[in-house]
Amino acid sequence: MLLRDIKTIFHKELDAIYAAEEVDSFFYRCIEHYFQLERFVLVLQPKYMLTKEEEAPLFHALSELKLKKPIQYILGVAHFMDLELKVDKRVLIPRPETEELVEWIISERGTGTSNITILDIGTGSGCIAIALAKKMPQAKVFALDVSVEALQLARENANLNGVQITFLQHNILDPGLELANKFDIIVSNPPYVRELEKEQMKDNVKKYEPHLALFVANEDPLLFYRAITNFAACNLRQKGKLYFEINQYLGKEARALLEAHNFLEIELRKDLFGNDRMLKGQYH
Repeated sequence: MLLRDIKTIFHKELDAIYAAEEVDSFFYRCIEHYFQLERFVLVLQPKYMLTKEEEAPLFHALSELKLKKPIQYILGVAHFMDLELKVDKRVLIPRPETEELVEWIISERGTGTSNITILDIGTGSGCIAIALAKKMPQAKVFALDVSVEALQLARENANLNGVQITFLQHNILDPGLELANKFDIIVSNPPYVRELEKEQMKDNVKKYEPHLALFVANEDPLLFYRAITNFAACNLRQKGKLYFEINQYLGKEARALLEAHNFLEIELRKDLFGNDRMLKGQYH
């Protein structure tokens, strides 16, 4: 079948579900992933033909997209900053807002930083830890998660991107948690979506991404932030910094939590969409 005809079928089947521009993006990401074809291939080679065997993964992707499965899970990869990461149902798909959090840390510490230790709590795919290790190669990076399955994938991603990270399997909610190291930076993107906000989320998130990494009870939405802040107060070096990605509706509450734990120079930042999304404090 002609490749351009398959693109037409993508639009015929998906335009009622997604915006046309998004369908274009799905199609081009698929042909790049499966065939290493650039998006301008149809301009240069309008008669580009695929065999029946070559068509199969495209039509499989199409059927999954009709079920609103995220394209990253279909292809098994996501891009984060300049990294390529494996992703599947074990971990959240990295978001652009999280890239901003990493860029904030790098902008403050610089890429040539040496002799510092960094801990990423709730590492998931490893995106934060791996990006920091890649950009700050002289730093010693640790990554913690409660999920053994997530840590397996994060290790694969670290190897794929050629960085050394120490992975730790612990539950940050364990009040007796102790680590051997002290840290200059602790960073976390913990679960922060309240159950009451679940209905606002798209089906591709609710149906496919791990709820363990997404949701918290309405009654205690700062559960993880409180536990991490308590941990940071005991495990940051003097003037060490704590960075959070936060729920856009709970910026003031998260800030107050840091203030109550003797953090100074607290800064709340908005993301590229104008929402309160990142929080930083320095421990004294």
